[in-house]
Amino acid sequence: MTRRWRWVIGGALAAWLVTWVGQAPAQSTPVKMEWFSWSVFRLTSPGGKVILTNPFVTNPDSPVKVSDFPKVDVIVVADGHGDEVGSTHEIAIQTGAKIVTPFEMWSNYFQPRNVPEAQMVRSGPGDWLKLDGITIRNVGAVHGSGTPDKMYGGPAMGFVIHFENGLTVYFAGSSALTQDMALWGRLYKPDVAILPLKATSDPEDVVEMVRLLRNENPNLKTVVPHHHRLQPPAGGTTPLMLEAALRASGLPVTLINPDLKKVYELTK
Repeated sequence: MTRRWRWVIGGALAAWLVTWVGQAPAQSTPVKMEWFSWSVFRLTSPGGKVILTNPFVTNPDSPVKVSDFPKVDVIVVADGHGDEVGSTHEIAIQTGAKIVTPFEMWSNYFQPRNVPEAQMVRSGPGDWLKLDGITIRNVGAVHGSGTPDKMYGGPAMGFVIHFENGLTVYFAGSSALTQDMALWGRLYKPDVAILPLKATSDPEDVVEMVRLLRNENPNLKTVVPHHHRLQPPAGGTTPLMLEAALRASGLPVTLINPDLKKVYELTK
């Protein structure tokens, strides 16, 4: 073998080793998920990026406040309702986080609250944000979107978040059951689905969401409810009712009924 070819092969091997060593920790490190009541989840990526969902930290069950989030990289806001927007502007100003939200929310809500325009990712269903190995896709949702000031908040959205370790999480926002979920399953193949479960939700509707999300998608193995109260009103739907409905359906998924502030580790 000539010196030139030894140099080429040796350089290629070295580059491969650098790439492999650099990627190995991200591929083997789990995504950390914490629930802080209502629709408030903190997802910490293998690379340390923090994604916060619908930070309604003033809800009656909340164990946290704005100052409990010293580091946030991205906040996803599913629509303009008060329990989705929550304290987004305060946390964003405190941390410098980017806000992924319907386009109309900038001028109608965040600009008057002095959120720097550079932090706004004004977008709609079909758009995406790429950030250090993470892809956040906006998808449609069947829900309203008026702002807390009674102004139009743009189209409601859900989010499909693909992390560095290959894990894909679908956060549905407050979406009702929609056939579009079959598209999200076939196209984006989520491993974890965080689905709305209000007191007035029909557990069978959520079961059907899971069935649609498994369309050409055997990856979906974990379901997490959100939007429920710790003590639902009498006769209201509970995570235990959803768990029973999922078990009766025979779908091969596991329900995580999250405890407040507990850290869950999610992997492929």
